[in-house]
Amino acid sequence: MISSLYAAEQGSGSKTIVLLHGFGGSHNVWRDVIASLAPSACTLAYDLPGHGLSFDFAGAGPAKVAARAVLADLAARKVKRIHLVGHSMGGAVATLMALAEPEKVASLTLLAPGGFGPEINGPLLRRYAAARSPSEILACLAAMSGPLARPFDHIADMLCEMRKRPGQSEKLVEIAAAMTRDDRQGVIPRERLDRLTMPVMVVWGSDDAVLPYTQADDLPARFHVHHVLQAGHMLIEEAPDLIASIIRRNMNRRARPVRPKLAAAAS
Repeated sequence: MISSLYAAEQGSGSKTIVLLHGFGGSHNVWRDVIASLAPSACTLAYDLPGHGLSFDFAGAGPAKVAARAVLADLAARKVKRIHLVGHSMGGAVATLMALAEPEKVASLTLLAPGGFGPEINGPLLRRYAAARSPSEILACLAAMSGPLARPFDHIADMLCEMRKRPGQSEKLVEIAAAMTRDDRQGVIPRERLDRLTMPVMVVWGSDDAVLPYTQADDLPARFHVHHVLQAGHMLIEEAPDLIASIIRRNMNRRARPVRPKLAAAAS
């Protein structure tokens, strides 16, 4: 176990793409997406605090802790500008990062992000947190995926190995309990989202059983929203080529500055 933040680095392009997995995952879930992005870009796929090789990070659990940790790690690496991608809990982390240091984020791609509405499937996430065997994990992944999803045996095996590490399953149960208290999640206020001026793409599966796709309603007009029909919550695993294509497309968009509201005329 290590107390620092772990990131797997691939590629050597001039642009840096930061990838943040969802609850219960690790940097390995991005494998197929990275295959489409590297080597034309440098990818940094993190293990979020409390997960995988970042298991022992102090204070692991809250999204704000993870956001500060990743920003600090990027500063230590002297990375000045990033294209930021986050899934589920990693989406909440990515949003908080973009709000904290908007000048660092060239584009923001959010895959069924946490924090966009109070509704959350607490029972399913707590069941997923407690799952240890490949069959239990597979059953949870199937419940979180759309009707056309392929089997996730290799993902289940990877997650099973991660959870064999001492204390990992207990940590996930602890984080899930805090994240789904009263079967509600914390919400990032819409007025804060309106401050984001970098290109923002929000992607949501129409059959998401964890976070309802209606949480993408009423977002700022500058945000682009992409609904993936018959996809569930596990967008990285269900549609890796599509996700890589969406990331690339959002990276090529231009920021739209917020126009200042006209001051009321003096009487």
